[in-house]
Amino acid sequence: MTLIKSISGIRGTIGGKVGDNLTPVDAVKFASAYGTFLKNNIQKDRLKVVIGRDARISGPMIHNLVVNTLIGLGIDVIDLGLSTTPTVEVAVPLEQADGGIILTASHNPKQWNALKLLNAKGEFLSGADGAKILEIAEAEAFDFSDVDSLGEITANDAYMDIHIDEVLELPLVDAEAVAKRKFKVVVDGVNSSGGIIIPKLLEQMGVECVKLYCEPNGHFPHNPEPLKEHLGDICKLVVEEKADFGIVVDPDVDRLAFISNDGEMFGEEYTLVACADYVLSKTPGNTVSNMSSSRALRDITEKHNGSYQASAVGEVNVVELMKASNAIIGGEGNGGIIYPELHYGRDSLVGVALFLTHLASLDMTVAELRASYPQYYMSKNKIELTPQIDVDAILVAMTDKYKNENISTIDGVKIDFPTEWVHLRKSNTEPIIRIYTEAPTQAEADTLALRIIEEIKAVAGI
Repeated sequence: MTLIKSISGIRGTIGGKVGDNLTPVDAVKFASAYGTFLKNNIQKDRLKVVIGRDARISGPMIHNLVVNTLIGLGIDVIDLGLSTTPTVEVAVPLEQADGGIILTASHNPKQWNALKLLNAKGEFLSGADGAKILEIAEAEAFDFSDVDSLGEITANDAYMDIHIDEVLELPLVDAEAVAKRKFKVVVDGVNSSGGIIIPKLLEQMGVECVKLYCEPNGHFPHNPEPLKEHLGDICKLVVEEKADFGIVVDPDVDRLAFISNDGEMFGEEYTLVACADYVLSKTPGNTVSNMSSSRALRDITEKHNGSYQASAVGEVNVVELMKASNAIIGGEGNGGIIYPELHYGRDSLVGVALFLTHLASLDMTVAELRASYPQYYMSKNKIELTPQIDVDAILVAMTDKYKNENISTIDGVKIDFPTEWVHLRKSNTEPIIRIYTEAPTQAEADTLALRIIEEIKAVAGI
């Protein structure tokens, strides 16, 4: 089963059987359910939805199916075409639309695609709203419009530029200061829409941009998840070009990783740490990240006299806790920056602009900046799931085994040891169990991960 219905949207592989994968029939079914949900909950004569997609190969096909399904429901569509997740999120309120759909499977490989669903604020739907849409889809309770009431399509390809303008107008973004430093940066756009929008942003900030894999043809040159093992080419090119640093984004541009000037990973966990360090130095306050994110954000927040809280994994959960705690900045340790001054969504453009402004104010290299932060090391592992594996039983067994430690079961199981932690949870986006560990050294993080993996395999009998 590669059709996953979760808090992160409707996601699956292209092709195969209806109900098992993201087939054309499934794309129409879930677009119909989303449109019906909006019509059931918003009392208006005419609804409007913003749609954009990343550059993956299946994008045009899924895009046409989804757009025309909404038209069939009598909903008007603002079609952004090739776009990014944060761009669509910014566009929804600017267009005074009733919702939005981004067609992207984010960091998943090319055979995947997905419908990410937004509300009228341009934010991801709540779990409760997502559950209602799944119910509508299951019941196929759709009522399409007659020929005189079909929706209309309005194409608008200006939103990537509008998004850049919105970022540059933020009070804490200083393009002039950045331009004076004459930075040189390498960008890996993984042959998706990040290859267009990130270089455009850099050029407008006076940064020299060296492009790598910036052709938006959907042929990902490496696994699109921005992890160290996938990024050998840019690490090498940063050194060869004597660049100040490198920028890597995922296909829909909501995850951001930096490469230091020495060709080493800045660490995707430290993207948020660095941006938060800068933002909190100017506007002190609270922060939020998820349970699988580094303790380093907590340390930086407390350095600036703020308080830190951890949410369940998933952007919706992070945003909910950010609102409740009035957080100034937050996000996820996978390189997702959420800066409410612009919008409540992970946004690589905001991250790049804040990081550049931060760097412009410092007299140090990116490697030196990384070394100045609290040093933690993570090990991120996973176990592939088969239908025979009972994840819930595994989590219960692990909770019982470590019942004398500091345990949270808000999202899977997180076990906090005095100097290290482990978080076990079923993924929202892939058929896997994620096993994340963090410790003061890489060896300790890896050793803890291996121990936990062996214990899980013993419980599961695999």
